Amino acid sequence: MQDTQYDFLVFIGRFQPFHLGHLSVIKAGLAQASKMIILCGSAHQPRSTRNPWTVAERESMIRGALPDSDAKRTLIAPLMDIVYNDESWVRNVQSTVNGLVTAHHDVPHRTPRIGLIGHGKDQSSYYLNLFPQWGSVSVANYKSISATPIRKSLFDEQARDFLQQTAKDVLPESVIREMSAFGETKAYQDVKEEQAFVLQYKKVWEASPYAPTFVTVDAVVIQSGHVLLVERKARPGKGLLALPGGFVNQDEKLVNACLRELREETRLKVPTPVLKGSIKKQSVFDDPHRSQRGRTITHAFHIELEPSNVLPKVKGGDDAKRAMWVPFSELNPSNMFEDHYFIIQELTGIAL
Repeated sequence: MQDTQYDFLVFIGRFQPFHLGHLSVIKAGLAQASKMIILCGSAHQPRSTRNPWTVAERESMIRGALPDSDAKRTLIAPLMDIVYNDESWVRNVQSTVNGLVTAHHDVPHRTPRIGLIGHGKDQSSYYLNLFPQWGSVSVANYKSISATPIRKSLFDEQARDFLQQTAKDVLPESVIREMSAFGETKAYQDVKEEQAFVLQYKKVWEASPYAPTFVTVDAVVIQSGHVLLVERKARPGKGLLALPGGFVNQDEKLVNACLRELREETRLKVPTPVLKGSIKKQSVFDDPHRSQRGRTITHAFHIELEPSNVLPKVKGGDDAKRAMWVPFSELNPSNMFEDHYFIIQELTGIAL
């Protein structure tokens, strides 16, 4: 193999789906590095129209588009989002890359030469400036391909026409085959039904002169190493675990809305003065992509009850199929609604 400028080039993306623009970055990277490290973002998230494919499925897309010689030089690993803490996300990237470099650097007497490769397409590419310790390789945005309209086409009524006609201009053939197979699965149907619900939900606001911004509240109730969650009874997020919460009424203060929703959804039998006195923190969570329903800003209250060897009884009500106390160690982002996993992480300060 010819001498290369880098031992490892790191490419970070969601690859939802993997398209020819991504492939062009990998080809450019492999021409300048001995190995490529590809980090698949938004790992361990429940399926949605924004994140339809698992990391394993995206890895299959990537490897299927590469010749064997390039696939052998490509390392792929999951990368979880940490929506409200850039520093923790950067640490995750650094530790993941360091682990892969340690395991695969084959020139032991030389410090590995590491670089980050990508292109600054929009505000989502700000991460390219977060790793000054590494080199940097900028690649042109191949044909200005974006994954967003590809996903949209897959879930609308023209999906089959897209896959048969337009897809070949933006997707590797192996990815087209995988997407066609995905369209026959229950997972695809579930995401499509969720999208149909969201589109119907948004129709109510079509006549508004401005896109609406919704205000919600969520309760992060902690006791003895457990957090109080509910299982959602209806769409959106049917079957996913969520923090107790909901929309603020016109005549309510935020804290009163939070306590009302908490009682309606969990039947938590703790006196109101105790709940109010147990509020440790209140924070605003406003990631633009946090809800498929539209711009939704939530105010979350961290309520920490006194430790006890008996957790208060709870029972699902209102929008909740059931309520339960979940140990921190059993929290799983892949079955949690919207950004609730990250809200818990941010408010408690626990590295889940």
